Amino acid sequence: MNLTLTVKQLGKKQPLLKENILNLNTTDSIITVRSLIELVVEHQIKLFNAASFEWDDEDQIHLPKENYLPLLTDTGKLGFGALYNHNKIDSLVAQQNAILAFEDGLYAVFYGDDELNDLSLSIDLSLNKTLTFIRLTFLAGSYW
Repeated sequence: MNLTLTVKQLGKKQPLLKENILNLNTTDSIITVRSLIELVVEHQIKLFNAASFEWDDEDQIHLPKENYLPLLTDTGKLGFGALYNHNKIDSLVAQQNAILAFEDGLYAVFYGDDELNDLSLSIDLSLNKTLTFIRLTFLAGSYW
């Protein structure tokens, strides 16, 4: 099942991830929000594990190529894309963490214009609406 995904953060104009097409590992068109989150986490884990590099390819000096530096400065963010964690992710633990974070209100999920706020809520993926994850941040400060 193909689904369009975007990730946003409050206070930011541009999404953290541009719209991506996810190929979820399900044939059911009607699933619960819990199953949807677990499928998205499973897909992202597969992408992360596939992007891991070999030990021999590790950049020891961490310098960008000369033609890459102007691209980094134009975007306003310098990052070298290095992965320093060589461990594979346990999908069950990651799915449990994602469910717990959803229950704790650390992110909100929208399917089209509809907010998905209950894990047992059923949604119809055949409608081909955009799935949006919004990372919520807490304000710093004290109450007194």
